[in-house]
Amino acid sequence: MASQRSPVPPVRETVHEGRDGWLFLIGGSNDVMERYRGTLRQWWTLRGWTRLMTARAARAARLGIRCVQFIVPEKLSVYDHMTIDLPYDPSRASTRRLARKLAGQAAYLDLLGPFRAARDGPAPLYLKTDTHWSADGCLLAYRELMRALAAIPPADIGARPALVMDRVMDLGAKLPGRPVERLVRPQIQRDAVRIEAGALLTAYEAEGRERDLHTGAHVVYRNDNPAADPRRVVLFGDSYAHFAPMLLTGLLAESFAEVHFVWSANLDWAYVERVRPDILLFELAERFLARLPSDDFDVAAGRRVATV
Repeated sequence: MASQRSPVPPVRETVHEGRDGWLFLIGGSNDVMERYRGTLRQWWTLRGWTRLMTARAARAARLGIRCVQFIVPEKLSVYDHMTIDLPYDPSRASTRRLARKLAGQAAYLDLLGPFRAARDGPAPLYLKTDTHWSADGCLLAYRELMRALAAIPPADIGARPALVMDRVMDLGAKLPGRPVERLVRPQIQRDAVRIEAGALLTAYEAEGRERDLHTGAHVVYRNDNPAADPRRVVLFGDSYAHFAPMLLTGLLAESFAEVHFVWSANLDWAYVERVRPDILLFELAERFLARLPSDDFDVAAGRRVATV
């Protein structure tokens, strides 16, 4: 458990400087520290998530679809030992509590346990100066997911060529010194081909602004390699998966015959029923548990359905 000696950081502070150059997001619009306070508000939010995830799995089952949902733990939930006198309790992490609530349900995959078990390994699971997981962290999550789906990863999936570059990452950019970190970006794509892109992504790409696109991005990959798992996958996720074939979406596209990715925390059930995938996946960063989805997304429009 992290030390309790320091006062609560001011709201305006968004980055905690930990040991050995590790940076942690502690503020922002999602109030990251709220995920560790054990408040009544957190309890109600996680109760809502438990009910939502259970209902999603039941609806998918009625359609004959296997559903697996998983939350990407915050760095604070995994690398608490790399913080310095930060007043929070990692045992109250939302991912830990959600895993307890959904224990025994095949539709929920706990990543916190495997990540904490592997945190002292030779390769960091997160980028030190960024909020996102590293290539090794992404690969660990992918292997856990493939095991849950009884799928076999390509033998060389962890040994694909990689681009290595020095970059100022998202948390580092918030500090005066703007520390640089070495970024390893595996070139995962080999067999999978993007066969479709949504109108929103197509428009952004035409203007050379695809890096600015987040929610609403939609792509479909097809993999004709006979060794690929023949099942069709639909994945609703965020930047930890990404529409470019470089993170979780790319790993899955190299593993399954067809992968649809939609950048959204809200599901589009009409889309799911139209595609009729064998597997429905949902991925979300832990900090985004602050908001409970209403599953009113419209994939074609690239946005949530307007409500009156």
